[in-house]
Amino acid sequence: MESEADDYILGYTAGNDLSSRYWQRPPHSGGQYCYAKGFDGFAPIGPTIKAAHMTDTSSLRLTTTVNGEQRQNTLTGDMIFNPRQIVAHLSRGVTLAAGTIIMTGTPDGIAGRMQNPLWLKHNDVVRVSISGIGSLENRMVFCNPKLA
Repeated sequence: MESEADDYILGYTAGNDLSSRYWQRPPHSGGQYCYAKGFDGFAPIGPTIKAAHMTDTSSLRLTTTVNGEQRQNTLTGDMIFNPRQIVAHLSRGVTLAAGTIIMTGTPDGIAGRMQNPLWLKHNDVVRVSISGIGSLENRMVFCNPKLA
């Protein structure tokens, strides 16, 4: 239940929800997106976990930059579903064990929705920042650029 969700949320952190576009699109995808998000090293999180009881999730600013260029800039209050709603919905059909990490979704600004998509390239630096929580920075290293 949404009214009980806070009892199950340890805290909040930043995350980089990566996807391999090669494996996300036909003919390689098998008609679904999950495989493209599940590779080793994908979905990095950090730098810290801020306690839920110390975090007002209604007005945190989320920004994402690629090589210093802003791609995303939004407030958590603009999310379609707040953390309580997400936890309540997921727990209807899935057991959320202690330590379960839930990513809330991606704000506007992804390359796939751009008129001229700016896909991530080898050596690009992606920085995800959330006000009051911190920043996570990752350099993209493509072992096989064909499969990016």
